[in-house]
Amino acid sequence: MHQCTITLKSPIPYHAPSSQSHPIFPHNPRLTQSQSHPILAPICTRAHSVFNSTRGLDISAPKHTSNSNSNAINGSVHDLKSKSVGVKDIDVATLGNLCVDIVLNVPKLPPPDVHDRKAYMDRLSASPPDKQYWEAGGNCNMAIAAARLGLHCIAIGHVGNEVYGQFLIDVLHDEGIGMVGMCENTNVDSSSASYETLLCWVLVDSLQRHGFCSRADFSKDPAFSWMSKLSEQVKTAIKQSKILFCNGYGFDELPPGVIVSAVEYAVEVGTALFFDPGPRGKSLSAGTTEERGALSQLLRMSDVLLLTSDEAESLTGIENPISAGQELLKQGVHTKWVIVKMGPRGSILITRSSISCAPAFKINVIDTVGCGDSFVAAIAYGFIHNMPAVNTLAIANAVGGATAMGCGAGRNVATLEKVIELMKASNLNEDDEFFDELLNENLDVQAIKSLSKLVIKGSENQPNCVSLQKVVSELLPKLKLTQLQKKVPC
Repeated sequence: MHQCTITLKSPIPYHAPSSQSHPIFPHNPRLTQSQSHPILAPICTRAHSVFNSTRGLDISAPKHTSNSNSNAINGSVHDLKSKSVGVKDIDVATLGNLCVDIVLNVPKLPPPDVHDRKAYMDRLSASPPDKQYWEAGGNCNMAIAAARLGLHCIAIGHVGNEVYGQFLIDVLHDEGIGMVGMCENTNVDSSSASYETLLCWVLVDSLQRHGFCSRADFSKDPAFSWMSKLSEQVKTAIKQSKILFCNGYGFDELPPGVIVSAVEYAVEVGTALFFDPGPRGKSLSAGTTEERGALSQLLRMSDVLLLTSDEAESLTGIENPISAGQELLKQGVHTKWVIVKMGPRGSILITRSSISCAPAFKINVIDTVGCGDSFVAAIAYGFIHNMPAVNTLAIANAVGGATAMGCGAGRNVATLEKVIELMKASNLNEDDEFFDELLNENLDVQAIKSLSKLVIKGSENQPNCVSLQKVVSELLPKLKLTQLQKKVPC
């Protein structure tokens, strides 16, 4: 376990931020509608980084087998688009949002006022903490969690030439994750601030509340606004991947046009899109024309959408998370799953014909940073392996919960051993009253399934309960096999 925090004096008094809801559908007219893996050619050659010809993507990625030939059952969807071209040897590629988290304990969180917040960050930056407080952040969390489940992952993004960039590259390499840089022949000065690896200050107060700030918060333009198009190497990486994962924080780094290009190319080559708008969904829905258009594309073209219940309400204006998910499905062109994350209460997976619910596991929460990213990784695992929806939610809840039992994200996300241990314990935080209230609002679906310790035959008015014991008995052999394969040297 890496030491994750130090305590600093807060430079500025803390004031709680306010929040407002900006439904995107009512107010946004734009939304009317393991094997041997190929080495992707590097994009940039750097004297000290893994982008050179000696390291590039030539790393020992974890082997896995995902040869699932069963049909979709119980809400499972394995329908990678029929336009798929060529062999897809990579399971998951993440797009952008590669940053170094600097995790600190502070007496008070940073203030919401942009000028005070900038002064706060500048004072922190004046004396950067030791490397022991650095951690891989952003999409590295998802990639690391997915790799630990046995998926073959790559990270598509940009890091600078400085020590922070090398740190990220080394962490990914050690986790068996390939890296594809996004820089191309450009006039940008590699020594300029706009080329540097993005740093994110992760600030934790005495109540374990989190505040985040980075240089991207203080600019109207993305951190890497000099990027204008996808390189051929990036296209190759997308084409060879089963899933391309994007999240809202990617807009902090990449121009909307670049993100849209990646979305359109993924659709063209049959790569499934996963999108988690996160807290940025609200600001994007009220952002520039380009940002709103890119958000619209992602919401409509993604195969899998992942949101919290608050985020689903913000984007749709609908309070009930299931009804909000159904609205997102209606607006989607390729959307197969909408998954609503509800923290300690669990999660819901909504398709056009079914609803699946899974309560969270009972855990001792230490730190929730990285839980959502870990959860997404397990959803990708279930999607690729054609798992039933309830099984997919169960493993996702377990991976997210196991991450919350540790401190910090990056290399501290759930290990396979912790996930197996949590699933073996099989302690669910069941709240029948909560789920009954959500499900009793005349929802127009053909099938409802719910994970439970009890086995009850479904009736007209009751969800069809799926035994937790049965689900765990199906998941554990797969996880233990991956665990065994990881122990066998290649």
